[in-house]
Amino acid sequence: MAQARTNPWLVLLVLTTGFFMILLDTTIVNVAIPAMSTGLNTTLDQILWVLNAYILVYAVLLITAGRLGDLYGQRNLFAIGLFVFTVASALCGFSQNPTQLIGARILQGVGGALLTPQTLAILTTIFPPERRGAAFGVWGGVAGLATLAGPTIGGAIITYIDWRWIFFINVPIGIAALIATFLIIPDLRPGRHHGWDFVGTAVATAGLFAIVFGLIEGQRYSWGQIESYPITIPELIGAGVVLMVLFVIWERFQAEPLVPLSLFADRNFTVANWIAAAISFGMLSAFLPITIYLQSVRGFSALVAGLTLAPMSLTSMFTAPFAGRLSDRIGGKYILMTGIALFTTGIGLIAYIAGPDSTWINFLVPAIIAGAGIGMTFAPMTTVAMRNIEPRVAGAASSVLNTIRQLGAAIGSAVIGAILQNQLASTLHSQAVAHAKDLPPAFRDSFIAAFTSVSSKGFEIGTGEAGARLPSNIPPAAASQIVAVAHDVFVFAYIDAMKATFVVPIAFLAFTAVTALLIRGRPRASSTAATEPEEELRAAAG
Repeated sequence: MAQARTNPWLVLLVLTTGFFMILLDTTIVNVAIPAMSTGLNTTLDQILWVLNAYILVYAVLLITAGRLGDLYGQRNLFAIGLFVFTVASALCGFSQNPTQLIGARILQGVGGALLTPQTLAILTTIFPPERRGAAFGVWGGVAGLATLAGPTIGGAIITYIDWRWIFFINVPIGIAALIATFLIIPDLRPGRHHGWDFVGTAVATAGLFAIVFGLIEGQRYSWGQIESYPITIPELIGAGVVLMVLFVIWERFQAEPLVPLSLFADRNFTVANWIAAAISFGMLSAFLPITIYLQSVRGFSALVAGLTLAPMSLTSMFTAPFAGRLSDRIGGKYILMTGIALFTTGIGLIAYIAGPDSTWINFLVPAIIAGAGIGMTFAPMTTVAMRNIEPRVAGAASSVLNTIRQLGAAIGSAVIGAILQNQLASTLHSQAVAHAKDLPPAFRDSFIAAFTSVSSKGFEIGTGEAGARLPSNIPPAAASQIVAVAHDVFVFAYIDAMKATFVVPIAFLAFTAVTALLIRGRPRASSTAATEPEEELRAAAG
């Protein structure tokens, strides 16, 4: 037993198992939305909250959860989070209506938030600085794999079993991981009692809630007033930003702050947080349009769409550990730059190749390139962020890194959703005008007007919607022709809009790759400092 408890690689295995489940549930639900909507007989707005409730709670509670780990022990918080998440997963599977499912998803978000910051904090403590890159490489590979594998795993489960099993599958894995947690992970403490910043916690929670809620729900409310409430989305986000500024000011004068601002005195930690947000922004910006393209334009099933992107997941999983080990030897700066550049190149090629008749084989090489880039990004980024962090504030540092990463994802989703819709409004109209010449003159004006109406009133991504808005008294022969042309309009309009939208993440990621030059080279660690975490681990285990 003592040998197991002093083996940091077994600890890493348990931590990444729990972490994989948490991240997987941020993406796997996307492909299940149609099946859940049908199974629970609910509206699209309700079912979207199944996704958004989890993301909202998860992002808002990360900072508080990280501090709780510093106070009461990271292993204990990891175990509590794993238990809550596992129970909530079972409740999700047994839900009989949208309200029950949304409530269970909120509970899942609480469990995920309690668990996530503890993973990096524990790894920072049990691995010496010169070996953290390899450990973070595995952690980063799991992060990339979970992010990309959700559509593939979810598509397979929905196709061959039932949507409820995307939740039930977590239960046996969670139980096994929970048992292993107490058998393998040591209960390491910083050896110093921490105070609790109640005011900082309240202000940070309120500020993050306002920002994340506004970003998630902005598109739904057309970035205007929130139903009957006397506040608009921009005002809510602005209020959240003001609260976060007040939070930073408050933290500067606290002896025991919720987030030690001294963390940002380390330039590498600051730069790595920026890169974490930028990578999440870029990934969400890329995957949202690609997923819609594969399913709505090419007509792929959820499973086939997931398998089309699977090479990205597999390549990332293979590349990340090697990138982590290499960052231990030479530092993470240039590996990180190369990874971001490869990922940018990969998604750029996907956007360039995407056409009305593209098949999965067309995307194989770009997906491999992008996957290699992701694998070379997460591990060095995490190594750079956490290398100089002291174990006593590792939970706070981990929670900040994960919170900023989630904010980047939320901003990316909101920005790209708005840009994509704006581009579609333009391209649908222009493609309708271009294709109207293929129709009899009597139907051209109404055909163009139908797409203009869709653009101005809002639309759901899919084929044939505009055709459904045409007058019902059209002769069958003409109706068949209009439906075919309407399909072409949507396909070409979406492809044009997607390619224009991709300019934003590609330019943003290219700039991010250059900012990696700000990372300082790592200092040579002394042998005494290198072995200190191992001695602490053995003392706790022995």
